[in-house]
Amino acid sequence: MRRVITNQDIPASGELQVPLDAVITPSARDLAAERGVKIVHLPADQIREISEPSTTIAIGSDHGGFQMKEQLKPILAELRLAIRDVGVREEKPADYPDIALEVAELVASGAMTRGVIVDGAGIGSCIAANKVPGVRAALCYDKASARNSREHNDSNVLTLGGRLLTGTQAEEVLRVWLSTPFGGGRHAARLQKIAQIEQKYSKGRT
Repeated sequence: MRRVITNQDIPASGELQVPLDAVITPSARDLAAERGVKIVHLPADQIREISEPSTTIAIGSDHGGFQMKEQLKPILAELRLAIRDVGVREEKPADYPDIALEVAELVASGAMTRGVIVDGAGIGSCIAANKVPGVRAALCYDKASARNSREHNDSNVLTLGGRLLTGTQAEEVLRVWLSTPFGGGRHAARLQKIAQIEQKYSKGRT
């Protein structure tokens, strides 16, 4: 039976993977266009259903991080995490703020609990992602920084430098970042102060 895609299936942002023979209602297409959601048609065996936010990772990269993104995806699959890959899908030049925004909005909306962004150095994506209210992006470069960003800062987006880390280093950072819980306690009070700063400078903005 052919799958029918309706408004209920359109995510808040990012990408929606659908079977090649899927029927998309006109209103669903309009909503996808309104939200900037890219509809990607794929063979059914290549589509991984999106699961609960806590077990789904949004991941994206620009051209400088493409190879590393592709290397990290099997690790996420090994950890039994569903993957929402927002692109890019090749190494043609791309603007990292666009990708960072897609991943950050998925996390901020609650559609995903965490996100990973890879660009050449990881710095630009971190800056861009942190402009989205509710996102706490951390550029991590070793296991210690990954652990600290989770224990102390409850980071929900990880950024990596695809041209500054080896594949092995990036894997180590990712595994530690995913497995380290937030420490709570005194750190929670500090996060609240960060949230207050965010609220202060968000007032009156659209």
